[in-house]
Amino acid sequence: MIPATPAAAAAQIRQHLLSISPSSSSSPCCRLRLPARPRAAPPSMSSEARPAPSPVAVPPPAHPTYDLSAVIALALSEDAGDRGDVSCLATIPSDVKAEATFIAKEDGVIAGISLADMIFKQVDPSLKVEWFEDDGNFVHKGLQFGKVYGCAQSIIVAERVVLNFMQRMSGIATMTKAMADAARPACILETRKTAPGLRLVDKWAVLIGGGKNHRLGLFDMVMIKDNHISVAGGITNAMTSVDQFLEKEKLAVPVEVETRTLEEVRDLLKYSDENKTSLTRIMLDNMVVPLPNGDIDVSMLKDAVQLINGRFETEASGNVMMDTVKKIGETGVTYISSGALTHSVKALDISLKIDTELALQVGRRTNRA
Repeated sequence: MIPATPAAAAAQIRQHLLSISPSSSSSPCCRLRLPARPRAAPPSMSSEARPAPSPVAVPPPAHPTYDLSAVIALALSEDAGDRGDVSCLATIPSDVKAEATFIAKEDGVIAGISLADMIFKQVDPSLKVEWFEDDGNFVHKGLQFGKVYGCAQSIIVAERVVLNFMQRMSGIATMTKAMADAARPACILETRKTAPGLRLVDKWAVLIGGGKNHRLGLFDMVMIKDNHISVAGGITNAMTSVDQFLEKEKLAVPVEVETRTLEEVRDLLKYSDENKTSLTRIMLDNMVVPLPNGDIDVSMLKDAVQLINGRFETEASGNVMMDTVKKIGETGVTYISSGALTHSVKALDISLKIDTELALQVGRRTNRA
């Protein structure tokens, strides 16, 4: 049963991990050796202490309430359940050590290395991890880009959780990199269409891939969307209420308003001409029109950008895909937001193997190495 709170999850996983920690008895630990391929650990992965890891290359977004440690604890807890890893307990003595290698099974942008370090540390601080690539680097199929050495049970307990996070993050980073390159000079953004509970992780992957973050949640930006406008009785009424609210509450946050027609753009610009306003960005929603031949018509989007004429940031949204983002970026918009970066992610295939030689042999047989 999954604990009801993050604190309970963390407590449960700590208790579980105590049962798989390396033995503290005087008997020496033995390293896991495969019958067909016994080999010594390379010097770089010896059990001797190595220098502290370098600072995080791309830090996660700052969020006032998100607790990465609790998210990791919950992921480990849902795997461990109330018994722990019965497969490891049944087959691997607690004092056996092993070395496992990370292998990319397809080309892409690697992401989640810093998060993997956090997971390994949370599972077993004695594990030693070495990376040959950094978050944001491009990796090729078959590349061995990292190793972990230590208690075999701990490595295997952490394996799937580490890979689940890394594969998802790498998939997001890979798509973000491709879109960001195609969108220039516009900047690519994600949206709030993230996996529940993984908001910060998904948005971190976008940063690693070279994109920028949209608002983290409902708290850090006023974003007036179509439903707000409909309830408020129009875009002018909605914007008036926003300005009054921010002044009353003495809040200084960015303000974005979604527009769906050129008339709404004109109304918003007219309001800003006649009033002191907190408006910072105008979203141009679904002004990219798909055509029967598979192309897109961006003339409406161009007209909106020309109307705004640099007075506010602009953001194109809707019908943003890999094959349309270049044309959208050429219209002069400041930002292009894509929900597909996080809601339709294709995970990057990565493995963590103790028997690297056999894993690569199988990978080549299946065209995955």
